[in-house]
Amino acid sequence: MAKTKNFILRIDSEMMDAIEAWAADEFRSTNGQLQWIIAEALRKAKRMPKKKATPTPPSGDGE
Repeated sequence: MAKTKNFILRIDSEMMDAIEAWAADEFRSTNGQLQWIIAEALRKAKRMPKKKATPTPPSGDGE
């Protein structure tokens, strides 16, 4: 699981209301919706950090 960092975000009430409504429509928490919005923006801008590949164990016949 990735480490998380906390920070304070100041946002106007109309924008927050829109985000909360969108989150409810998507069955997400407001925090989850904000994380999704940011991740999508990073992905579209091709700025999403690459995930480290997890090594796969060698395949074999078990011997």
